[in-house]
Amino acid sequence: MQTAIPCTAMRGGTSKGLYFLGRDLPADAATRDAVLLAAMGSPDVRQIDGMGGAHPLTSKIAVVGPSTHPDADVDYLFLQVVVDEPRVDAQQNCGNMLAGVGPFAIERGLVKATGDLTRVRIHMLNTKSLAVAAVQTPGGVVNYQGEARIDGVPGTHAPIPIDFLDVAGSSCGALLPTGNAVDVIDGVEVTMIDNGMPVVVMRAADLGITGYETPDEMEANAELRAKVEAIRLKAGPMMNLGDVTKKTTPKMTLVAAPRNGGAVSTRTFIPHRVHEAIGVFGAVSVATACVLPASAAAPVVVIDPAKGTAELEVEHPTGFFTVAMEVKIDNGVVKVDRSALLRTARKLMSGEVYVPASVWSGQ
Repeated sequence: MQTAIPCTAMRGGTSKGLYFLGRDLPADAATRDAVLLAAMGSPDVRQIDGMGGAHPLTSKIAVVGPSTHPDADVDYLFLQVVVDEPRVDAQQNCGNMLAGVGPFAIERGLVKATGDLTRVRIHMLNTKSLAVAAVQTPGGVVNYQGEARIDGVPGTHAPIPIDFLDVAGSSCGALLPTGNAVDVIDGVEVTMIDNGMPVVVMRAADLGITGYETPDEMEANAELRAKVEAIRLKAGPMMNLGDVTKKTTPKMTLVAAPRNGGAVSTRTFIPHRVHEAIGVFGAVSVATACVLPASAAAPVVVIDPAKGTAELEVEHPTGFFTVAMEVKIDNGVVKVDRSALLRTARKLMSGEVYVPASVWSGQ
């Protein structure tokens, strides 16, 4: 016997995963996690017995339901299903999967379309913060086709602009958890920052590499991986995240001078694999570090005088990520007034995923 659970498979930004209505999953978190592990096929490096794609970027879950926040339309809980461990992590947010939440909520009847454009206010439960996604709904129907292109995704699709409302310090309690623009860990200058995603920013050269290596080259560098992980484990408590040994945050971003006209070049450990691009909130946090005059990133950042800091293009292994920002620095105090970016999403499949009844009977 197996249990059928309604879900939708979607690409959100440069990630992919399953979207569920909260009411269709077990209320008990432990049982829910067991169901999601079975649905994705974890723990197994190939995830051969489930829907996962054998990579952290394709082993993601979005749980959506009516909002418990007075200023939002829906609640969104992001869950990272670890590929090779029997573990589901709820500690971080995901701005890529966020791109699919608005379309999913409209199609599943949680939000009513309002003309040709529907703004969906999303309460992100992982970080207790808000985002507003603008979804094209001509004739009251979600449109996925368009001319918007994002690096890391082939083709073009309908644009989904997303504004983030007050995400600074949402996981760590402050934009700069230690109060410093720069700290030193294991002899390496780092900026520990949280503007929607806890990130440790450091210069690639300080770790003995150029910062332009491919993700495969970096993952094959055992010495580099050990150095990065040692810094991450020490940074965790300093960022008010506690022991991060079994957590997927903070992300670790190595920066270098831009090569393709952007503001900065990045390579990001997420935390044990290297991202083929860069995460949404990770890009926002890194872009914020780039505008801090004394940050670890500052010596390699190149700001376009024509654009200033209002729009920063973050280079990553497969292209660019453009972050629109409004940041004020007053007497050394940094205040982020606005963070926004453009994503796309596409519905891939809608139906039911099956898990063994021994995991959950559906009752």
